[in-house]
Amino acid sequence: MRESAAERHDRLLALVRERGSARVSDLAGQLGVSPVTVRRDVETLAERGLLDRVHGSVSWPENGPAAGASGPGNGPVIGLIAPSATYYFAEVIRGAHEAAARAGARLVLRISDYRPEEDKARAEGLLAAGADGLLIAPAWRGADDQAAYGDWMARLPVPAVLLERTPAPGSPLDDLDRVCSDHRHGVLLAVRHLVGLGHGTPLLVARSDSPTALAVRSGYEDALATLGLSDAPPMIGTSGAEHDPARFEEAMAEVHKAVVSGGVTAALVHNDVDAIHLVQRLAELGVRVPEDLALIAYDDEVAALGDIPLTAVAPPKRQIGRYATELLVSRLGPLQDDDEPGQHLALLPRLRVRSSTTR
Repeated sequence: MRESAAERHDRLLALVRERGSARVSDLAGQLGVSPVTVRRDVETLAERGLLDRVHGSVSWPENGPAAGASGPGNGPVIGLIAPSATYYFAEVIRGAHEAAARAGARLVLRISDYRPEEDKARAEGLLAAGADGLLIAPAWRGADDQAAYGDWMARLPVPAVLLERTPAPGSPLDDLDRVCSDHRHGVLLAVRHLVGLGHGTPLLVARSDSPTALAVRSGYEDALATLGLSDAPPMIGTSGAEHDPARFEEAMAEVHKAVVSGGVTAALVHNDVDAIHLVQRLAELGVRVPEDLALIAYDDEVAALGDIPLTAVAPPKRQIGRYATELLVSRLGPLQDDDEPGQHLALLPRLRVRSSTTR
């Protein structure tokens, strides 16, 4: 994957910060780019007050990046690390940007592309660029990623807030501020709605490739226990039609079999895209939604846009970004209190009822 200018700037700043000063020609060799490219990068970074430039060399500003680099009103610079800038996290980023603007802060975004091994480098680049605090949505996919790629977050030299990630209880990261959706509550809303419509225990069709997916799976078990439901149909795992078409077709066939056998009349599907694909394929096989199968999607990104608008659980994504940014800004203010306790905020999803559960 080709390196972006922002990523190259991060590496350049990290090199200069480590050495104190460096010649442009040496930086070109270290970065693996032409001297012309480095000179252009240095000019850009010097204009932003992030570097001092003198006679073919650059140096780290004596007092760190210039105050003017902090953006509108000389407010704080907030770094945001997200696994993606699309689908689920687009709204999280939007909420963070709006809150930063209201606080007079500058938000700087870095994307890890769901590569957890890249998170630390993205954070180092943001710190080198003068970030006063970090919002971090680690690119964890499975339960082992925190242990493999997460310890560095507990040693950050600036305040940090985790977004939509719940570390292992008792781990060093459990002491960090965090703002998350309460996905267990969201799943409970969905299951209770389907049961309230007269359906038996609903089927769960879910991915396993993200913290949200894992939380939905765990929340399903909790919801069944809370509502006293038994005889749950076996969960059907899927990797999504776009990632693993063969596995998706197998999952679709399992759902079809469960419905035509008469054992299942309702389902919760994570996520929206998989739910829309599933409805389309089931229709081709004669299974109608909602007449034969009441269906709820989880995420509510595009659920309303299907041929049949899908009832969906909507995590408060925009508010996650807003609350997390406001919390971080409060940690950076001149009146910050070192004795202020850390916060774990859980925001409740909502259920948006549409045609896929109403006959």
